[in-house]
Amino acid sequence: MTAHDINLSRRSLLAGAGALVIGVNLPRGAKAQSGAAQAFRPVGGAAAFAPNAFVRVAADDSITVLVKHIEFGQGPFTGLATLVAEEMDADWSQMRAEHSPADVKLYANLAFGVQGTGGSTAIANSWEQMRKAGATARAMLVQAAADAWKVPAAEITIEKGVMKHASGKQSGFGAFAEAASKLQAPADAPLKQAANYRLIGKEGVVKRLDSADKSRGKAQFAIDISAPNMLTVVVARPPRFGGKVGSFDASAALKVKGVVDVKEIGSGIAVFATGMWPAIKGREALKVTWDESAAEKRGSRELIAEYRALSRTPGKSAGKHGDAEAVLAKAEKVIEAEYVFPFLAHAPMEPLDGYLEWNAQGALARFGSQFQTTEHQTIATILGLPPEKVQLETMLAGGSFGRRAQVSQHLAAELAMCAKAIGPNRPVKLVWTREDDLAGGYYRPLFLHRMRGAVKDGKITAWSNSIVGQSFFLGTPFEAMTVKDGIDAVMVEGAAELPYEIADFACEVHVPKVGVPTLWWRSVGHTHTAYAVEAFVDELLQAAGQDPVAGRLAMMGKEPRLAGVLKAVAELAQWKGPDAGNGRMRGVAAVESFGSFVAQIAEVSLEGGEPKVHKVWCAVDCGVAVNPDIVRAQMEGGIGFGLGHALYGEITLDAGRPVQANFDTYRSLRIHEMPAVEVTIVTSTEKPTGVGEPGVPPIGPAVANALARLGQMRPRQLPMVGGTV
Repeated sequence: MTAHDINLSRRSLLAGAGALVIGVNLPRGAKAQSGAAQAFRPVGGAAAFAPNAFVRVAADDSITVLVKHIEFGQGPFTGLATLVAEEMDADWSQMRAEHSPADVKLYANLAFGVQGTGGSTAIANSWEQMRKAGATARAMLVQAAADAWKVPAAEITIEKGVMKHASGKQSGFGAFAEAASKLQAPADAPLKQAANYRLIGKEGVVKRLDSADKSRGKAQFAIDISAPNMLTVVVARPPRFGGKVGSFDASAALKVKGVVDVKEIGSGIAVFATGMWPAIKGREALKVTWDESAAEKRGSRELIAEYRALSRTPGKSAGKHGDAEAVLAKAEKVIEAEYVFPFLAHAPMEPLDGYLEWNAQGALARFGSQFQTTEHQTIATILGLPPEKVQLETMLAGGSFGRRAQVSQHLAAELAMCAKAIGPNRPVKLVWTREDDLAGGYYRPLFLHRMRGAVKDGKITAWSNSIVGQSFFLGTPFEAMTVKDGIDAVMVEGAAELPYEIADFACEVHVPKVGVPTLWWRSVGHTHTAYAVEAFVDELLQAAGQDPVAGRLAMMGKEPRLAGVLKAVAELAQWKGPDAGNGRMRGVAAVESFGSFVAQIAEVSLEGGEPKVHKVWCAVDCGVAVNPDIVRAQMEGGIGFGLGHALYGEITLDAGRPVQANFDTYRSLRIHEMPAVEVTIVTSTEKPTGVGEPGVPPIGPAVANALARLGQMRPRQLPMVGGTV
């Protein structure tokens, strides 16, 4: 198969268009279809207008937005299309969205410098970029119409995608797509004032662009791919992290009907078969001797004991003002608490998977790529192809929660290794099973916080926190971005600085060496720091005789937006104190993460000795809420995700081996356990910030604080229910 064949075989990223896509930053006087990305010229189709790398207007009036961020449920297809539609004055029924090609020159995340999705940055980094893309398209279409109608462009108005002039002339966009494509792009098309928004921030006028196809089973994910001559691949990986293949016998595996070949690759033994079932049965028949001489053999219990000992020794200072140790040494009463957070798997509904076809002329990879730039480079390097010969098509993904955003690019590497091992001209689909996923590592790291505090005269007078856990950045190419003076900022975010005014404060960190691969997990460092901080501040306020809401507000003088959401959620929940009556208590937590501010109140009772969360009130300030419905959905989803893991989630290691294997032992929140959720969005004129992750951190401590008011011990070690360590 030639490179031309590969181009024809792929699902065209610009299907139905006859346009070139050009660079993001249009030089003064640039032609609309001159420039940088001629490699993405579509095959066939009607003439269309592509004024920049993000917008394509077709002859049928449809507008397709090329989205540089992966869509795995968090809403960038809809959000970024909203920004374009607003500036174009398009009707929402015209809007379409699809993933952009992998091209860092055109589609870099402006927060990262590479093409990728994470840190709740999709809307935040595209806020002006996508509006400018829409405004440029609008200006050029209006000019094309003005030239044809021989009227001043300033006299043309647009309403719901229809251009109109007082003379009675009117038209949709499509009729002028070809003419507009020949015009010079304006250097700086004006953006709308917020007072004139019709779509941004409006309730109920925008429907999600990806929901209909997903609901009908029409949306395609990498796990759905089937192609002629394709082989399905599963990999036998070491049962302990750090292990490697000693020797193997594939004779029994090769006798399984449908198994085509067995190859050793860098991550284990790959079994190639004509389908998923024979691939799994072939893997079960393998006989492998693992070399575990360098493997991690400590279990969770042993690691926690080591962490506990480390927390009582001096660590590296991550944040300090005043002299917490001196105040604590003289305090009449020192309150201590230790919080332990287990390894957590991401467990997205669609586990890791990917498709790749290649030959000497080129390659096509298709999967839910979250870091397109590094994964594109990884595949090209392993296959020995120049990057320009490798195409990476980003597909919809069934969740991620951080799992697909890989520092090591191990999925892309394993996919390329499998393809290379079987040789060219044979497409492969690599699939991780659920058991592979839960045993595969790249967990949220195990963490321990040792907290000490003092109160006097109704105030918190000292605070000390010693944090012990792994860094997944140290020793990687990302280290320079996140590590300063030996401190990984991600490990201590939310703990190295507090939103509360406490005169004497210290935060230290220890980074032990552990051979378990770890990775960011939805809301990253805030997954543990928010719990430790918000549970401990609540405990200190209780000891000081302060109300959980009023006590926090009294210390938030430098955090007006966090205080704003705390006031908003208290009003929403009609807060009159922790006691809700009927045997229920309420707990509070307020957290800033990823530039957004979220406060939650959880109403909790005990049923059969276990927490029952009846309702959660949530207030969020995320700047301009581009799509309020999506903001609410992300808060609701974050609450369910965070609550399920706080109550039940843990990966336990026994002598280095993961214990949990599937959802029967790695419990998720069940539908009847989901509380009622009420969300208020605080009106803001600030630039948009993230919503994919900030709903997660407050829910755990809010529930813990309610339990404390029910006469229970605040849970010191998660999960709250059924922990095994």
